[in-house]
Amino acid sequence: MNTFLKVLLCLVLGIVAIKLLPLLVLPVILVGLALLVVGILLGGGVAAVAGVGLAVLTGLLVVTVVLVAALSPVWIPVLAIVGLIALIRRSGRVRA
Repeated sequence: MNTFLKVLLCLVLGIVAIKLLPLLVLPVILVGLALLVVGILLGGGVAAVAGVGLAVLTGLLVVTVVLVAALSPVWIPVLAIVGLIALIRRSGRVRA
């Protein structure tokens, strides 16, 4: 095949491709739009799950703070006594 026929064949293929471009681009655009809609829906779902998770974690933190505050008359003196005992035991040791 000589060069003229190769160039002519490439030219004809280029013209056919340009003529068929709208038919080839339309499915790509439709698939892109469908993927965009799916992405938006998934993003909304992730945001909802994250919101519920943050609400649950906040509720657990509030319960923990309330429990610590309610039990503070018990654990603060116990902590002070344990600290005092540890201080006395440490100062009684002979260092080598």
